[in-house]
Amino acid sequence: MTNNKDLRIRSKVISEGVNRVPNRAMLRAVGFKDEDFLKPMIGVASTWSEVTPCNMHINELALYAKKGVQAHGGAPLIFNTITVSDGISMGHEGMLFSLPSREAIADSIEIVTGAERFDGLVAVGGCDKNTPACLMAIGRMNIPAVYVYGGTIQPGKLDGKDVDIVTAFEAVGKYHDGRMSEEELHEVECSVCPGAGACGGMYTANTMASAAEALGMSLPGSSSTPAISANKLVECERAGEQVIQLLKMGIYPRDIMTKRAFENAITVVMALGGSTNAFLHLIAMAHSVDVELTYDDFERVRLRVPHLADLKPSGKYVMQDLNDIGGVPGVMKLLLAQGLLHGDCLTVTGRTLAENLADAASLQEDQAIIYPFDQPLKPTGPLVVLKGNLAPEGAIAKMSGMKKLRFTGPARVYDSEAEATEAILRDDIQKGDVLVIRYCGPKGGPGMPEMLSVTALIVGKGLGGEVALITDGRFSGGSHGFVVGHVAPEAQVGGPIALLHHGDPVTIDSETQEISFEITEAEFERRQMAWVQPPLKVKRGALVKYARLVSSAAKGAVTDL
Repeated sequence: MTNNKDLRIRSKVISEGVNRVPNRAMLRAVGFKDEDFLKPMIGVASTWSEVTPCNMHINELALYAKKGVQAHGGAPLIFNTITVSDGISMGHEGMLFSLPSREAIADSIEIVTGAERFDGLVAVGGCDKNTPACLMAIGRMNIPAVYVYGGTIQPGKLDGKDVDIVTAFEAVGKYHDGRMSEEELHEVECSVCPGAGACGGMYTANTMASAAEALGMSLPGSSSTPAISANKLVECERAGEQVIQLLKMGIYPRDIMTKRAFENAITVVMALGGSTNAFLHLIAMAHSVDVELTYDDFERVRLRVPHLADLKPSGKYVMQDLNDIGGVPGVMKLLLAQGLLHGDCLTVTGRTLAENLADAASLQEDQAIIYPFDQPLKPTGPLVVLKGNLAPEGAIAKMSGMKKLRFTGPARVYDSEAEATEAILRDDIQKGDVLVIRYCGPKGGPGMPEMLSVTALIVGKGLGGEVALITDGRFSGGSHGFVVGHVAPEAQVGGPIALLHHGDPVTIDSETQEISFEITEAEFERRQMAWVQPPLKVKRGALVKYARLVSSAAKGAVTDL
């Protein structure tokens, strides 16, 4: 080994000693030779799966990461974990399993890494929950590690225009509203997903990949490289090399994933206009490394960071467009120059964020995707924390692209997404209404399902921005309109959202950051006394375990508090 440093910080318990002959015999069966037992053992966590385009190519990426480890003195072992497709599970009971999959992925990586005594880790993810889950596991294990994002999908083409998965969801609403034929709908279905990669806009997968790069846990530029780019293979090989370098330098995830690094991640999410799911995932990731991150931290950052990126779902462009003009490093270089990033934060390159960005190209001058600081899309970040008697612990609204900043209307209350969907299709929901979908939180769902189908129906019905939607569930990064999610405490534990009645006047104000309903204190107390907690909707299996353990959305919906 170079510098005669033994990099077997944990695997030495297996690779040396007479008592470990049986252990080593097992590894010889998978290809280890005498010399491999002198090398650090590196796990390559692959989220490869055929169940989603986000992850269908990751097997090859994992092989390149393994190649990089082998070429630089490590002994790599690929292992797999699960993924689910949010796009496929959306709008039906399958969505109940989406957020719980984050915990299953994190737990499984932790379990394999802990059991096999790996010295380092390369994790390769794709769909929404993969990035936070991989980084939660990395944070818990705290061994030298690099995260690689599988990359964004290319936009589809239809009638000469770019289309993506949200186009399909919104097309369903247009079809139900009589504004699209069945033939046109089929053309959309066949056009929006042309191949491998995660959903193309600034939805949750690209949001969390950008956050991971800003956090310093992935290689510079890797969050915006398209899935099918040859550069993605190079990044994976480099990640394999870099985990060995981190071992040599003695740099661990908790040296990188500091409070200031999480502030950098929030800064980039706000500037890009990312998904509301960033709140859940960043808080959960911070919990994994014992960093206290709260809604107050998001608010503090939001107030000083403008929204600069004209990206879908509320804007025009997709991640590949951003990559073509300089990518996330170009945006971060701009933010650093304005004093909005902590440039002294350490990264997986072994260098600081500022040192990495010194080598990065500036954004192209003749581009329309990233607005100038003196003419931002919004002077402050678009992801707003709301509080009030409807959400004492907080709720999250995404105000990008919204002209109306305050909404007051009568509540239309439903205890499931299915009931609300039927109400929209029956035209029971009218302009000016506040649609409330409750008992959809982490415990009540269970699993805190996303509401992309509902928000897309509202937009497709021509009510985007004219109907507000409040839920203790979540929203896809592809959702837009006047939508408020993550209401906490949730209905299942008796949060005030459980006390709402049809017709109650509800106010949402993004400027005063208020979310409230207008009833007397006496009536509030009467309803509170009358409320009876419903039983959990599940009795067996993964979901009931999740529902019993999961924390409030305001705490990241983690299961290991």
